[in-house]
Amino acid sequence: MKRSASAIWQGNLKNGKGTLSTDSATLKQTPYSFTSRFGEGSGTNPEELIAAAHAGCFTMALSAALEGAGFIADTLTTSADLTLENLPTTSWTVTKIHLTTVAKVPGISAEKFAEVAAGAKANCPISRLLKAEITLDAKLV
Repeated sequence: MKRSASAIWQGNLKNGKGTLSTDSATLKQTPYSFTSRFGEGSGTNPEELIAAAHAGCFTMALSAALEGAGFIADTLTTSADLTLENLPTTSWTVTKIHLTTVAKVPGISAEKFAEVAAGAKANCPISRLLKAEITLDAKLV
């Protein structure tokens, strides 16, 4: 049996705040912290928290990598869709994460953006911690 969850982080990186949307909640102008609620009542939904944390972590890693390359993003929106599987040896485990990032970055070429995004994915702390297959679609608008 598989479960999935998703979250979208829309970062306004100039002031360290953004909008986080998970399957059951939307938090607007939230600093870089992640909270989730069940649709009925309150509590922690671990799948949503993992997706939200990964979307936010990658967005911050990509923002830092872009700045290191001499570019400032006007907007970065990252969604993280993850799949959990009930594995016999570990119980529920995140096995796949798909990141989709859409960015507006003045002055950068599509090739350079793809290169910076791939480097950010490799250096994202959560990517290094999870033993999951992580894929990335990164595009400029």
